[in-house]
Amino acid sequence: MDGRIRIACAAWLATLAAAGAMLPLIDGGEWLLRAGLLLTAQSAAGMLTRRRGVPAAVSVGAQLLVSLLLLTLACAREYAAAGLLPGPAVFDRFGRLITAGAEDIGNYPAPAPATDGIMLLVFGGVLLIGLLVDLLAVTLRSAAAAGLPLLALYSVAAGVARDDGGWPYFMIAAAGFLVLLLAEGRDRLGTWGRFFAGPGHGRQMTPHDHGRAAGPRTRAGRRIGALTLGVAVLAPSLLPSLGGGLFDLDGEDGSGPGGSASVTSVNPVVALQDQLNRPRNQRLLAYRTDSTQPSEMYLRLVALDEFDGEEWRSSGWHEPAPPAPPWPVFGLTSAVPRTGATTVIEAEETYRQPSLPVPYPAQSIGTDGDWLFDRGSQTLVAGDDEESTQGRTYEVEHLLVAPTAEQLANAPAPAPEIQEYYTQVPDDLPPEVRDTALDVTAGAANDYERGVALQTWFTRDGGFRYDTAVQSGSGTEAIVRFLQDREGFCVHFAFTMAAMARALGIPAQVAVGFTPGVRQADGSYEVGTHNAHAWPELYFEGVGWVRFEPTPGQGSQPPYTRPEAPAPGPDDPEETPEPEPSPSQTAPGPATSAPDPCDTQPGGECGDRPRTPEDAHDEAGWPVWPVMWTGGGLLAACLAAGPLLWRSRVRARRLLPDAGPLPAWRELLDSAWDHGITPLAWETPRQAAERVVRVAGLTGAPAEAVARVALAVEEELYAPHGARPERRLAHDVRTARAGLRAGAGRLARLRALLLPRSALRVTRTVTERRVAAAARLRTRLARPAARRPRRRA
Repeated sequence: MDGRIRIACAAWLATLAAAGAMLPLIDGGEWLLRAGLLLTAQSAAGMLTRRRGVPAAVSVGAQLLVSLLLLTLACAREYAAAGLLPGPAVFDRFGRLITAGAEDIGNYPAPAPATDGIMLLVFGGVLLIGLLVDLLAVTLRSAAAAGLPLLALYSVAAGVARDDGGWPYFMIAAAGFLVLLLAEGRDRLGTWGRFFAGPGHGRQMTPHDHGRAAGPRTRAGRRIGALTLGVAVLAPSLLPSLGGGLFDLDGEDGSGPGGSASVTSVNPVVALQDQLNRPRNQRLLAYRTDSTQPSEMYLRLVALDEFDGEEWRSSGWHEPAPPAPPWPVFGLTSAVPRTGATTVIEAEETYRQPSLPVPYPAQSIGTDGDWLFDRGSQTLVAGDDEESTQGRTYEVEHLLVAPTAEQLANAPAPAPEIQEYYTQVPDDLPPEVRDTALDVTAGAANDYERGVALQTWFTRDGGFRYDTAVQSGSGTEAIVRFLQDREGFCVHFAFTMAAMARALGIPAQVAVGFTPGVRQADGSYEVGTHNAHAWPELYFEGVGWVRFEPTPGQGSQPPYTRPEAPAPGPDDPEETPEPEPSPSQTAPGPATSAPDPCDTQPGGECGDRPRTPEDAHDEAGWPVWPVMWTGGGLLAACLAAGPLLWRSRVRARRLLPDAGPLPAWRELLDSAWDHGITPLAWETPRQAAERVVRVAGLTGAPAEAVARVALAVEEELYAPHGARPERRLAHDVRTARAGLRAGAGRLARLRALLLPRSALRVTRTVTERRVAAAARLRTRLARPAARRPRRRA
């Protein structure tokens, strides 16, 4: 093999090995394979041009051109001519991706999702380092100097990663560099001129002579490199004062921001998928509230009000200081019912976000520090890098706005500037988005009915499926793909419904934040990474921004979008006058409740039409809700008592006087299982008995009872049949159960009684019977086919 080709291959390997140190930083590993393919094409371009004997500058220029074409193909193919040739649109796309990638790097914890912006930065960086290494090692014949760009690439990964062991990545990167040094050394040895076998025998060296001369030196170089690599790995552990060195990707010394703790943030778009797919629901927030509507306690981080066809983003409508409380609510008038509420939110030390998640609409936020006012999102945004949610406790005064369906349906047209700004869609929005929206909302008489029709289509009628494994995205292509595949998570549902609403001329935006969380025993609510959510908001004049919930099975649908009970007929009882609201049910200020819509009718009569949705339920005639609640409570009680009843029935059958040792042994093992001692199939009865006694801490009579039951089982299984001593196995099992209960805590005893772990046997039994029944059915169906005579040709 030509020496330059060997060095070029070694340079490719060294660059890819150094890039492997970024594996802990980016979710998944397929990006490294793609980077390797791009780097292969770049290296091949250098080999071909050098083989042609072109000047070094031309070779480097050719590699740069190939690298640009490769980045265009990988990251901006849809913006290029013929999918490959870059133009102004491609460079504009690169600029936006670089900006987005830099923001993603600052917002995501490692491992970050492989967003388009991050991938452009990674691919571009790897290609740039690969070009420099190729230039130094192959063109300039200085492999030692090529270690500097490799060190730079490795140092980026080593300085950021904090969660995975760093020494394997260091060894791989260092081994790649050593391979490059050895390849260059072998090539240098191949340039030696004469071979002296002895006096008078000088001659020109042949390829065989080159191999003989290079072999011992190459082997010595390998030994020296392996020794150096081992010393570099072991020296920091032998010399603790030096710390982890460059290859310490763990950060276990606690240095750096946040020490060894994992700091979590939620980015408005793709980070939602990363948060939802995490196996552990990491706690981010906890709050206490006096709100009477806990299901409406969505916490909004940011409102995304701009859609350019590539992504939804916030316009950043920030003011230097918040207005005097109570803050005005955009679009809300005094005709809409509302109540005031106070919520105290505590953020975890591991949760860092520049904006404060708050219920909408907030009217004041009590906290210290230098904050900007995000007018579009109605919250506070950090004015500098020192402020964040990390470990912060703040109090929010907010409103619970409760518009009626009639108010939304009769909302007047919004102001022209609002209509124009919040209905903007890109010129290249695929026509199927608007066509689908028109089909779904056919027959709707107003914007409110159109919004409800879209929500119902996504959640029930459209056949959509919730799946967090679907690739995220917010551009028009992702929307069209989502409408075709009909599977995705909250990002897809929210972005698509907002885009469809705008296509229909309805002002819309996307809010990102959290669902209300889980109520705790002390009355507080806990919000974790799995509560990260996105939802669309539609604007109605006089009400403001109104939440919709198109994601099936996530969050809760707002009351004003749910179907109302049917209006009472002429034979129904006369409606009961609605009581006057108490002062605690209305917010301070004049005219906080909605005007009675019946006042607008002739004579003040509403006829058969209910005044409010609550009246519709009251006038339905039959008290359905108490019956449903009672029936549901009885059903829940029966389901909860099911495991208890099953265990009692099985226990009574196993402990019959003539049941024998094996049923008694199974009952003893299940009783231990109920108290947290899982049975192991490979244990002998004696081993299982010893483990139950040891783990449960049994002594005295309970321990002796367990040993007697195990002995009876061994006699039953292994002893010859014949006369055996009479044993009181049922009494022994009850004695052992009493010892297990006595050694367990109160909660453990309660769980063993109400939610016994051994009830899992029911599920296993049902599964086994279902599989057996399916096998029998397949056998019966196959018999007629086997008996059917074959037709003669």
